[in-house]
This record gives sequence, structure tokens and C-alpha cells, in this order.
Amino acid sequence: MRTIIVLCVLGMVAGCSREPEPAPKTSLKLEAGPATKPDMADSKPRIVFLGDSLTAGLGLSTDQSYPALIGKKLEERGYDFAIVNAGVSGDTSAGGMRRLDWSLEGDVRALVLALGANDGLRGLPTDDMKRNLEAVLARAKARNIPVVLAGMEAPPNNGPDYTRAFRDVYTELAKEYPVRFVPFLLLGVAGNASLNQGDGIHPNARGAEIVADLVWSELQPVLPRPTNRR
Repeated sequence: MRTIIVLCVLGMVAGCSREPEPAPKTSLKLEAGPATKPDMADSKPRIVFLGDSLTAGLGLSTDQSYPALIGKKLEERGYDFAIVNAGVSGDTSAGGMRRLDWSLEGDVRALVLALGANDGLRGLPTDDMKRNLEAVLARAKARNIPVVLAGMEAPPNNGPDYTRAFRDVYTELAKEYPVRFVPFLLLGVAGNASLNQGDGIHPNARGAEIVADLVWSELQPVLPRPTNRR
């Protein structure tokens, strides 16, 4: 497991958390998540995924991102939710917190919080990251929105103390708030070349399916029973 994590975060250093750049000339869709306010015309209850490029589905078609795949699971099981993919490439916990208000507009029934990878890449203070994530969790708690908190690992080049403190942010928040907890979003995917794109960083379509299954296992228990069972 430790080897897998190290491979993952080394990959992040190579470019997982770069700031958004103009899309290169390629057939890949590099911005799968919305960078703008969700369409409020949709009156369905919502499930919001607040994250970075891993949530946006960088390098995948829109319907291959893990939030979209979870949307398919919901539909297959008779749920009627709108999926809001609020994943933005290069985003930090501070960026996610700043756009929280519009991300949580509407009838939000659950929030998947998957931020922090870019904080770790840049070696940002873990105390700041914790305050940012805590602000999101507190806002969701005040609105009685169930949360799935997805953790990440920090690059090893920041040293063992930073790596430990970074990991502790997620475990401490998972104890302090009533969340469902995924300790490592890329569990079973990071470091496996067959499950990642050519950059060795972002999951490919099959890798995204594994991430979707992992998140779904924690998301499903917080959802009400579907009213339109098939």
C-alpha cells in the first residue's frame, strides 16, 4: 500500500495539480467538470461532488468521470438525482471553499468532498487545509447535508512529518464530523499503469470505475430509499 501511495503522489508532482491551462490540441476532453455555476433550472434534488481534476475527470469524456458513473448507478437503482460535478482542475481546498456557496445551491441531498491533493503538491500548511475543509463540513452540517469525505496522500518530498500531518487532517475531520470516510480516493488505482492514463496520474475509464465503486460504497448508505425502484 505504501508503495502505491508513493507512486501516486510522485505522479502528482509531475502535474496532477497544475493550474488550469488552455486545452491543447487533442481529442481528449480536458475539462470534464463545470467551472461555472450549475444550472439552477434543474429542480431535481442534487448530489454535489466538490473536488479537483480527479473529480472533474481530466482526460476523460464527461460520462466517464466517477461522478457521472455514480449518476448511472443511481439511475439504474431508481434514484432521481441531478449530479453536480463541481470538480475544477488545479483547485485547492481554499478554492473549493470559496465556491462552496454556489456549489451547494438548490436542493442538495449529499456532498462528496474530495479536495486536498493540490494542497499537498504545493506543500501548503496542513492547518490551513484543515480549516478550509472544516469550513465546508460545518456548512454542510448546518444544512443537514450528509457528506462523504475522500482523503488523499501528500507527496513524500515534503518529508515524513508533513505526510503524517496531511493524512491526519482527514482522519481527525472524519472523527470530528458525522461523515462517511474514504481514506484514499485512489485506493486500488494509484500506481497501476493499466488503470491510469498515459500521464500516470489520472485514472483512465477503468480506473474511474474503481473510484466510482469506492465512493459509491460510502455514498449509498446516506441516501434515502429510491422512490422509483426498477
